[in-house]
Amino acid sequence: MTVPARTSLVTLGVGDVDRAAAFYERLGWTRSAASVPGVVAFFPTNGAVIAVWSAAELATDMNVGGGEPGAFRGVAIAINVESEAEVDRVLAAAETAGATIRKPGTRAEWGGYSGYFADPDGNAWEVAYNPGWPLENGVPQLP
Repeated sequence: MTVPARTSLVTLGVGDVDRAAAFYERLGWTRSAASVPGVVAFFPTNGAVIAVWSAAELATDMNVGGGEPGAFRGVAIAINVESEAEVDRVLAAAETAGATIRKPGTRAEWGGYSGYFADPDGNAWEVAYNPGWPLENGVPQLP
């Protein structure tokens, strides 16, 4: 048996589920009816479902200590877009919604253009345009 090569759900550990859910709603995302106020919120995307859940509960569920995430987690979730201008528009919209811009849109050494924002709990999101990766329904079509 092999492990399926897919991502179904990404759970972000947060300090306050309601605050985090409100942030993602300000991004324009729709909270699923499967959400439980104050406990967990689910946001269907064009790829995986994004969940926000208490960092302490997530740590307990994973059998790891702690519960409050550090400033850098070693992970970024990416949103690929169709142009450099769209990278800048998405970063500006995220900032208006309450995100912190970690890196403004910048030409990248790999030939594209990208920047980063962090949600109120520090979860990192890259917004990227890669001219070598055409998008189909927002998903990069790799060579």
